[in-house]
Amino acid sequence: MSELITYHLEDGIATLTLSNGKVNAISPDVIAAFNAALDQAVTDRAVVIITGQPGILSGGYDLKVMTSGPKEAVSLVTSGSTLARRLLSHPFPVVVACPGHAVAKGAFLLLSADYRLGVDGPFSIGLNEVQIGMTMHHAGIEIARDRLGKSAFQRSVVNGEMFNPQSAVAAGYLDVVVAAEELQGAALAAARQLKKINMIAHKNTKLKVRKALLEALDNAIILDQEHMG
Repeated sequence: MSELITYHLEDGIATLTLSNGKVNAISPDVIAAFNAALDQAVTDRAVVIITGQPGILSGGYDLKVMTSGPKEAVSLVTSGSTLARRLLSHPFPVVVACPGHAVAKGAFLLLSADYRLGVDGPFSIGLNEVQIGMTMHHAGIEIARDRLGKSAFQRSVVNGEMFNPQSAVAAGYLDVVVAAEELQGAALAAARQLKKINMIAHKNTKLKVRKALLEALDNAIILDQEHMG
């Protein structure tokens, strides 16, 4: 489908693999490729697995774009927040198989999924925005508030604390940690299990559970456009 997001469909499971340089930066082109892949997954009625390259899911937004000007930064953050909202309301289950680091927007991919697997090892997972001098955007705050534990939310958003894979489970970024060589198999097993549920009930229940979050995100995206612009 794209050099940035490869799409592999097998037995009703669509695996989307992000491949964009050393840190798998999230750029406008990557987001466009994500949306195209999700469109195809809906057409295929497939459970989705999102993954990256060995050692990294993503290091976050493309800093070249973020520092190129206010208009470019606002556009990228808006499209990224809209992608997160889409994942949170996707009509079929979304699994993220995190093969290592997941930082900033990479961590938000975890927070936007239905089931998250990580790998054991010396990896960092979390929201480092304040560490690098970025004020957290409204949409990010709302996602983190909803998906992280209360203590982890404060430590992540306000302090920029990073977590290792094991502590990321307790924080709310991950659901399970496996050995690196087991990640692909474990993700496929999780996706196969999710294939067994009733998809209409899954979609409708997901939208009920996340109704307040999705409404808060809609408002937050508008606020971010106004404040960042």
